[in-house]
Amino acid sequence: MTAIAFLIGVVVLVVGLAVSIALHEIGHLLPAKLFGVRVGQYMIGFGPTLWSKRIGETEYGFKLLPLGGFISMAGMYPPAPDDGAPEKKRSRFFATMVQDARDANAETLIAADDRVFYKLPVYKRIIVMLGGPIMNLILAFVLSAIALSGIGVATATTTVAAVSQCVIPASDNRTDCTSTDPVAPAAAAGIQPGDKIVTVDGTPVSTFAEAAAIIQKSPGQALSVVIDRAGTQQTVSVTPAQTDRAVTDAQGKAVTDASGAPEYETLGFAGLTAQQTLVPQPIWAGPEATIQQVGSVAQIMTQLPVRVYDTAVDLFTGQPRDPNGPLSVVGAGRLAGEFAAIDAPILDRVGAIIGLLAALNIALFVFNLIPLLPLDGGHVVVALWDGIKRWFARLRGTVARPVDATKLVPLTFVVVVLLVGMGGVLFLADVFNPVQLL
Repeated sequence: MTAIAFLIGVVVLVVGLAVSIALHEIGHLLPAKLFGVRVGQYMIGFGPTLWSKRIGETEYGFKLLPLGGFISMAGMYPPAPDDGAPEKKRSRFFATMVQDARDANAETLIAADDRVFYKLPVYKRIIVMLGGPIMNLILAFVLSAIALSGIGVATATTTVAAVSQCVIPASDNRTDCTSTDPVAPAAAAGIQPGDKIVTVDGTPVSTFAEAAAIIQKSPGQALSVVIDRAGTQQTVSVTPAQTDRAVTDAQGKAVTDASGAPEYETLGFAGLTAQQTLVPQPIWAGPEATIQQVGSVAQIMTQLPVRVYDTAVDLFTGQPRDPNGPLSVVGAGRLAGEFAAIDAPILDRVGAIIGLLAALNIALFVFNLIPLLPLDGGHVVVALWDGIKRWFARLRGTVARPVDATKLVPLTFVVVVLLVGMGGVLFLADVFNPVQLL
């Protein structure tokens, strides 16, 4: 059953990613058609076409490699200049690439048809190119709202799930009790699974965190604890034992000293584990979480080459991966499978996978805003540059020639090679040294 659940999680992730890509391209398609641009193709995937159907002037379909999608708009670039001006010297390889791009663009042009992308006003071109990333951002808002407000966040309640039988210091690195271990204070006080904590040391508690905070700061002090057992309240005395706990940072990673040894803190310990329940969050929690994640992902993107290099080092040295580092589709699918296969209530697993899909859409949103061709952000930069050229030309009383982005094909080729290389590193790392979250 675990293997089946893992496979279901992977399939859900793949389908969810395909839907995200499809909606991304719809985000480009709708404003393009609204502004009158002739769209020849709307395709999900790359490579050979598996299925397609023409509706009006647009061919809709699926291609073999589900690694993205595209729409083919007429006149993405202006026609190649034919004024006898000398072309900038390039290597034959790059010159061929530029010419191929111009030939492909020319095939989308029809004589006396002005429904082309490059003739749109700058703001309309920007709207078309930002439509895809914005669609991913909207989808992330929706998915986050479903996960946080519709399903809820796992929260420790005041109901006891389990009671430890002994006190084991965290520095002992073991889990089994021995005859020399002292009895856990909660077990000694007679607290049982299913009991509900009402007050601790005279303070009413509504969450397990509130009860734990009082216990942890009171080692060696007798605390009066009121519990509710099957509708009947009773008072027990619990004296928290003094024990140690590994110190962790905000990301949950162990804090170490100068020698690399884990650091520990001393606190009170009763030996209680709380039951978990899903608590729906306010409706604005989803958008807030999405905006916070956008900032985190943007920071990762600014460091992407360094992060990928660190991932490559971890791959070859066998060091644990940074859980907040970049992933390939393989890594995301693996996490989805693990979320689906964990021993947890079904709603917890569904919420985790939905949250992962939201994170992927945030990554698509931020990644596509990188101001480099062939990404959407690169096309926005080209449109802005074209607008600036036209503005300066008007000031001089001249007419500016449209920006010919085909000249940037060599740079685009370099960017694509780098992206493929980084994707390959992440793919290998996700296969041979995957992120360990569970």
